Amino acid sequence: MKKDKTLLIMAAGLGTRFGGFKQLEKIGPHDEYIIDYSIYDAIKSGFTKVVFIIKEEIYDKFKETIGSRIEPFIKVEYVFQNMDYIPTKYKNIVKKRTKPLGTAYAIYCAKDKIDEPFAVINADDFYGRDAFFKAYNYLNNIIYNHYGIITYKINNTLSPHGETKRGICEISSDNKLLKITESRVVKRKNKILAAPLNTNIANQIDEDTKVSMNLLLFSPDIFKIIGEELDLFLSLHQKNLADLEFGIPDILDLCLRKNIKTIDAIETTSTWYGITYKEDITTVKKAVKELTEEGIYPQSLWKNI
Repeated sequence: MKKDKTLLIMAAGLGTRFGGFKQLEKIGPHDEYIIDYSIYDAIKSGFTKVVFIIKEEIYDKFKETIGSRIEPFIKVEYVFQNMDYIPTKYKNIVKKRTKPLGTAYAIYCAKDKIDEPFAVINADDFYGRDAFFKAYNYLNNIIYNHYGIITYKINNTLSPHGETKRGICEISSDNKLLKITESRVVKRKNKILAAPLNTNIANQIDEDTKVSMNLLLFSPDIFKIIGEELDLFLSLHQKNLADLEFGIPDILDLCLRKNIKTIDAIETTSTWYGITYKEDITTVKKAVKELTEEGIYPQSLWKNI
């Protein structure tokens, strides 16, 4: 008997560059959201549960607009990205932050809801059918001491409307992740330029360079690793915590540096779409329209599952 597989969706962000609640931008022919297509693809691929990470104050609206339409088709649970899992001795320090602690802590908030292999995605990203099938197949055969990351060709992920942030991957010849470098990326005059976040020096990279779009594949022991690193992170950065993020790329880097896990890089042929800027809405709607006309998706998503 196959184990359950969970899709953990990070949906607590409010997209400051977008200027609003971009998770609820309607992009499908019957007012579907990007998140609808991710969940639809996940169900078609074999996932059996969805866990949403949200802010508590948007729970009612989120459940009314998104949760209610998918609950007939897959088990749904919610977790709040709040202070509950911050060690007591650090809570006063963390309260002074004006933004969330970071993606690693967001994932950690789901630790009491997941005890099976799971995938992590962003709520406002369109990942594509092939990506979810490859994610499910990997999780269905996940090996002890291995995690996975779905990678995209960078040219399949860029916005024509401005700079984006991408996790540029260094991958071995046997498809093992060696390093992720969080970088600012922009395409100018058919050249792709990337600058690591800690420098202003940009270099040209190839359009086939592999990047992470936060479609990550874990066994539940990741929560223990994050918990231990969270305590260390808060202890070391008490004086400059306002300027730092506890991000999941840092946890992946830790796993590699300390040889805790092998991280398998699984390339997808899908094109990634997202709404970083308001101008991206037109691009995403056009892509979804074309995929619907090709028969990849039905005209009315939840009436034809």
